Amino acid sequence: MKAIKIVTGTALIFFLITISCSTKTTSNEKPEHFDWLLGRWQRTNEAQGKATFENWVKTTEFSYLGIGFILQDGDTIKQERMELVKHYDAWHLKVKVPEETETVTFKMTGSNQNSFICMNDSIDFPNRIKYWKENKKLKATVSGTGLNIPFEFEKIE
Repeated sequence: MKAIKIVTGTALIFFLITISCSTKTTSNEKPEHFDWLLGRWQRTNEAQGKATFENWVKTTEFSYLGIGFILQDGDTIKQERMELVKHYDAWHLKVKVPEETETVTFKMTGSNQNSFICMNDSIDFPNRIKYWKENKKLKATVSGTGLNIPFEFEKIE
């Protein structure tokens, strides 16, 4: 009887180990990383008399925080807080400006090693935001309702 319990216990442990190993992903897909966003950036295609900046930090493997702001004559005239975050199996870009009560969420619809596109069809503008890294520059476009605004940034060392 004791031998049956040992065999049954061993079989149960082997079964649990097999099940736990088989539920892990065996995909060769690399996790998404948007570390190319990281750093302090200054817009190079800004209107004269203004200076636009974005600063990005990584808080976890699945969360990046950004702040964007525009200075004019030494005063902050516009500011926005951004969070690129993964919820369950989808990435989202959340944008909050102080003058609005609600955060606007854009769902990521595409990405690769140096770019991503996020959409929110429930608003007119912007309903599409794209970020990408090109050489040493960070580029972005916000678009919707026939309007497309390009941003080009250089890293501040």
